[in-house]
Amino acid sequence: MRLRIAHHRLERAERLPQLECEEVPIDLPQAILRHSAPDRLIVIDCLTLWLTNLLMPSEDEAVDDREWNLKREALCDAISEASGPVLMVSNEIGLGTSPMSPEARHFVDELGRLHQLIAARCDRVTLMVAGIEVPVKREAR
Repeated sequence: MRLRIAHHRLERAERLPQLECEEVPIDLPQAILRHSAPDRLIVIDCLTLWLTNLLMPSEDEAVDDREWNLKREALCDAISEASGPVLMVSNEIGLGTSPMSPEARHFVDELGRLHQLIAARCDRVTLMVAGIEVPVKREAR
């Protein structure tokens, strides 16, 4: 995993040298509010990893349901309060078979709930399939 992360960082720096990047494993709502500006695009890559850091961390203890609900609501509120555009990337992992373990099923369910709550606050939702844009929700004009 360390090699994947290092490769991703290097590739990102080569493709987008002017990109300012801040890695935010937990405090995503605060980072959105801190960096949001009308003329600044915030890209969150990715919500699945943020959820993993909270519910299935490699070193720390996972947050409990009450704390997760608070963090999820704080993220939704930060997205609604952002003064500039916010683009979020995530993985749709609920399209396949259900995982066997209770922990994995809980993760899939919580990611689905997070997607639903965020999509309700967004003007646009796009599903990418094989590099093809599939519109899910478009702002009413």
